[in-house]
Amino acid sequence: MNKSQPEPPLTADPSTQVAITENQPVQLQPLVIGIVAGEASGDSLGADFMRQMNALCDDIVWVGVGGELMQAQGLQPLFAMSRLSVMGLVEVVGHLPDLLKARRQLIQAFTKAKIDWFIGIDAPDFNLRVAKKLKPKGIFCVQYVSPSIWAWRESRIHDIKQATHLVLCLFPFELPVYQKHNHPAICVGHPLLYTIDPALLTTSLHDLRRGLVWSNPELKQFFNELHRDLSQLVCLMPGSRRSEINAILPLMLDAMQKLLLVDSQLCFIIPTIDKNHQFIVQDLIDGRNEQLREAVMVVFDDNKNHAHFSQYVMAASDLVILASGTATLEAMLLRRPMVVVYQLNKLTYQIAKRLVTVPYVALPNILANERIVPELIQDEATGESICRTATQLLQARGCQEQQDKLDAVSARLREQSNQSPVHAVIDVWMDSNLW
Repeated sequence: MNKSQPEPPLTADPSTQVAITENQPVQLQPLVIGIVAGEASGDSLGADFMRQMNALCDDIVWVGVGGELMQAQGLQPLFAMSRLSVMGLVEVVGHLPDLLKARRQLIQAFTKAKIDWFIGIDAPDFNLRVAKKLKPKGIFCVQYVSPSIWAWRESRIHDIKQATHLVLCLFPFELPVYQKHNHPAICVGHPLLYTIDPALLTTSLHDLRRGLVWSNPELKQFFNELHRDLSQLVCLMPGSRRSEINAILPLMLDAMQKLLLVDSQLCFIIPTIDKNHQFIVQDLIDGRNEQLREAVMVVFDDNKNHAHFSQYVMAASDLVILASGTATLEAMLLRRPMVVVYQLNKLTYQIAKRLVTVPYVALPNILANERIVPELIQDEATGESICRTATQLLQARGCQEQQDKLDAVSARLREQSNQSPVHAVIDVWMDSNLW
């Protein structure tokens, strides 16, 4: 399969790429790679990995599950990524028959395609079960994004060792548990360290906001029709899954109504990943009062990569109120003050609470090993508490204090993340007897 010349990889700096191409004269083609991502953040990671591989080898066959970003890099999708996007211990039960069917379909398709590698991206409960079936067939298996064994159920390391040849970790705090159990694991860092547009950090807030509005027709119309001045802009990110949106967005909307009582000139933007999510979010907003409806804009920009657009919205905002997840890392690297809000099914939460051994859920706090950003979880996630916390961070002093701490953690993370994921996979693969 002949591909056009791929664009330069986004996660590794030029010197790293030269090292890979000069020091790894590996004849990979023809190489068939099975790859599976289950949600938007995994699609971004997968596309980035595929870009780097395509830069090394112009004849790779990619087959599996992923979103638009991975498909743009050459993925032949076996079914829609949405089939795997299920959140929570309890919620999975209702989708279990289809998840089991999807797993069987993947294993059959990968076997028929005679894949050489299997790259499972995040979604460990699904991907590790697939890998456990493939590894005995002589397929080189990699889990990209470590399961949270550093936080709960360390005993899962035994299943990970049975299912994989290598685990690619995004953060340095994940490595000790693998070292303890003598299983190959490498910290490759998070692609966001390399992919966030530097201009988002160097352009003034005023210019970012003006550029955001003028680049998006919906936002331009919204602000043209806004018959009042804007005091501050708040970005809301209630998650990418429908179950997250239904659980978390109503709490955020309660807080927005209260914030407007404090400052009637506030405005809110909710970036969504696609038109379907835009409709889901807008439907929840339409049931609120007129003041709130006029102060919030739900926007999807189909002319840009979603990840870049959501980062643009965050960078142009005074505050980000968001669900726990990868977006907290984006906000940290963008130096945006944030409030983290999360709520799970009650039974799921009670189970997780008894199993989790770390005191934080937000990545900035886990990386810092201290609470540098507010976490409003479960019963603490109320409209009143979100409003109170947001009000503090919209003040100059609260904003600057959090930004200083975010800067320190970001600098430390960059120092500890310097390995290319593709380089790591090739090195371990060549040390194995599978090529």
